Amino acid sequence: MGYRTPTCPIARSCGGCEWLSVPYPIQLKRKQQQVVELLEPLGEKFGVSVEDIRGMREPLAFRHKAATPFAPGTRGRVRSGFYAAGTHHIVTCEACLVEDPRARDILNDVARLASRFNVHAYDEDRGRGTLRHAVIRTGYATDEMLLTLVANGQRLPHEREFISALQRLHPEITGIVLNVNQRRTNAILGRETRVLAGAATMHDKLLNCTFEIGPTSFYQTNPKQTEVLYQLALEGIFSVREKNNDERLSSGSSNCHTSHDDADSFSSSPLRILDAYCGTGTIGICAAKEADSRGISVELIGVDQVENNIAMAKRNARANAVSARFVCDDATRFIAQEAKRGASYDVVVLDPPRAGSTPTFLKAVEQLAPKRVVYVSCNVVTQARDLEVLLASDYKPERIVPVDMFPHTKHVETVVLLSHGNSSKKCGIRKIYLN
Repeated sequence: MGYRTPTCPIARSCGGCEWLSVPYPIQLKRKQQQVVELLEPLGEKFGVSVEDIRGMREPLAFRHKAATPFAPGTRGRVRSGFYAAGTHHIVTCEACLVEDPRARDILNDVARLASRFNVHAYDEDRGRGTLRHAVIRTGYATDEMLLTLVANGQRLPHEREFISALQRLHPEITGIVLNVNQRRTNAILGRETRVLAGAATMHDKLLNCTFEIGPTSFYQTNPKQTEVLYQLALEGIFSVREKNNDERLSSGSSNCHTSHDDADSFSSSPLRILDAYCGTGTIGICAAKEADSRGISVELIGVDQVENNIAMAKRNARANAVSARFVCDDATRFIAQEAKRGASYDVVVLDPPRAGSTPTFLKAVEQLAPKRVVYVSCNVVTQARDLEVLLASDYKPERIVPVDMFPHTKHVETVVLLSHGNSSKKCGIRKIYLN
């Protein structure tokens, strides 16, 4: 197929790209088969098959977030790189095939400068030392870069000199921050952050929307494929209005009559969207921006339990001139309360963590009965489990689309678009499938 399988000198020891030696077309076939095995049995009784996986034209240098742990080396040196598979032993790395090429140079220079300025690496066995990790985010559609240094303390030794030397080597970095993590934990980031140089955040763009990204913000690492993923989600969201219009037209031949005035009012009513597990609001804001370009009024509510994510989502909404309400709450608790008070939504979008959603959340979706559910998942196993619940409550799949967000790994992202069957049953409406 014209694809040349790349090689990496540390692939066997690193373990990060477990499928790197597998030709990319075969990787895509394996991921496609995984989704087919788990989700096609759910769709086949509705006449819905899994669509072809959306892969990358060139699956290299796609990661716009890179990180390294640090550990004490010989003669006071600081080691950096990747953890070897299944261990906390660091494998040094000069360049990574899947990262933005600029990222690894910066991370390695942090280690070299730390050795030079006696900024000792953190020893996780003893709980001593200062420098624990470094995380670099690079812009996909911008030239901005945000470097986060994670320290076991409030300050770095020789901090001013260290940061100045780093800026001279890499003037392209637009912001450097210090994150404080003094816990004996495997978690990389702590809660406290302060600016060392430049800006405290950076900006990037997805689907004509600008997003502010902080050191602890959730933001997809593969923006190119994120746009593919989000476009599929938007198609599902806006198919609601298309379906509504189709049902209104079809109702003339049924017993569900709608006057001309009622139809105009219906078509102009706001499209109510609940964006659950919303993170920094990216999907919902992209949807609201797209709605504006279509002349569609939207009422958007996003919910996430991470306070920093919600704060950033509110700022991103303002930056994109989007009217939205973002709530800091557990998604399950929030939607259960919405169902209890009889709230009404046209679309529920959910993008839960790998553990999937919860029975209570899914029960609340059943009670709310939105016309569409857009389920984005990074774990097709838990997604299949959750879909069985939704399909038992009068929902039917309309599209099942895998997206390769993480080339050279076994992981696959999947978008499933579902519609509620009540309206078509009541009015004898024909089934509408997305093109």
